[in-house]
Amino acid sequence: MSVYSGPGRHAPRLAAHRSRTHSLSGRPPQLAVKPRADVLALCEGIDNETAVGSSERTRCKNRYGRFMTTVEVSIPMAGGSFPASLHTPTSQGPWPAVIMYPDAGGTRQTFRSMADRLTSHGYAVLVPDVYWRSGTWEPFSMETVFTEANERARLFDLMGSLTTDMSVSDAGAMLDFLATRPEVTPGPVGTTGYCMGGRMSLTVAGHHGDRIAAAASFHGGGLAVLDNPGSPHLAAGRTVAIIYVAAAINDASFDAAQQDRLSAAYDAAGVRYTMETYQALHGFAVPDNPTYNQEAEERHWTAMTTLFGSNLTT
Repeated sequence: MSVYSGPGRHAPRLAAHRSRTHSLSGRPPQLAVKPRADVLALCEGIDNETAVGSSERTRCKNRYGRFMTTVEVSIPMAGGSFPASLHTPTSQGPWPAVIMYPDAGGTRQTFRSMADRLTSHGYAVLVPDVYWRSGTWEPFSMETVFTEANERARLFDLMGSLTTDMSVSDAGAMLDFLATRPEVTPGPVGTTGYCMGGRMSLTVAGHHGDRIAAAASFHGGGLAVLDNPGSPHLAAGRTVAIIYVAAAINDASFDAAQQDRLSAAYDAAGVRYTMETYQALHGFAVPDNPTYNQEAEERHWTAMTTLFGSNLTT
């Protein structure tokens, strides 16, 4: 395991995320309207509600024994809006916010469940549809997407449609949206991402300055690419967030040369960061990936909640 830990100039500026105890007794009131099936999958027999209007709100008890609320939201921005899901505890907030970027497979039930788990630690978690500009798209089967030629081509077409400017613009809209929500603690937020989402997480941290307090990348790819003006390492000088990077072994998308390049950029800029290599393959943290590794996934949860617990305010 290789570890870099840059001391940097950016000491933690925010109070630690204080633990707090909430009463989780009692059941939400029974209502006649049923929630969407994909959200209901998280609810384990607890009564639910659907709000009137375009945003769908489901209150349920998640698999970790905590009551949570999921709201289907529309993020406004210049020229339109895009969909996301906002996951929050139902106990008294407000809560520090985290934007969770999916891997190349895009937003799907797996990432709703992962947002659900992070919510259990006391966070408001926003999961965007990063492919929204492509309209309605059919979800991928992660078991076969890289072995079926047509699906692989469709996946790479969607990935190729994204640009750094799009990620930065969408993030600005999400930050503005979160600032309006009563469930969310005012102030900087956290970001986390997987595969291409790890690149997005660090990219956003490098372009939104002190609006991002902490950013994580898990088996992220393309983090320090030469001759790519959108590479996250080139934004190190504008990065204020505390950074955590977990690399995978044998990962051509973030090889040793890129790791050294990213480390050098963060060191030169004085960014506080930790970079580690997990003994697991690319995709280790996401349960529906063929390369999923349970031990590495649990390690990633510990690292991420420690990062956010130390750097996001309540």
